Amino acid sequence: MPSLRFATALGTCAATWERGALTRFNLPMPGPDPDPAAEAAAPEFVRSLIGRARRHLEGTPQDFSDVPLAWERVNSFQRDVYRQTQAIPAGQMRSYGEVASAIGGGPESARAVGAALGANPWPLVVPCHRVVAADGRMTGFSGPGGIRTKTRLLALEGAELLSE
Repeated sequence: MPSLRFATALGTCAATWERGALTRFNLPMPGPDPDPAAEAAAPEFVRSLIGRARRHLEGTPQDFSDVPLAWERVNSFQRDVYRQTQAIPAGQMRSYGEVASAIGGGPESARAVGAALGANPWPLVVPCHRVVAADGRMTGFSGPGGIRTKTRLLALEGAELLSE
């Protein structure tokens, strides 16, 4: 499965794809330097994603809802959660309970939504960082950097964040 590491304003991200669909996206992480030649050889949809990810991480929010995702790699509940999460506009937040309600679940489904978002193979593309606790607290971010990265992504999008 082809994979590509690429530099952004926040560090090195990575994209993996197969048969014209994104199978994985990694937020900034430590590792070897990216190879610019490999980026040039990537399929057009990957090069487009890279450019948009760079702009987003520089503070110009992008809509990634048109990126082809390998939906067959997730179950139907996760798919519903991820599609609902993709509908949250940049700079806005929803609670786990609100996402659960939007996909037809009750308040008891909020934990399952959190688990699905914790398994999200496409963070940023499926903006799981926009889902917060019911009281607005930053919780449950499994990406590199944890809550700090979640808060940083929201701040880049111009979200109004609460401080204690």
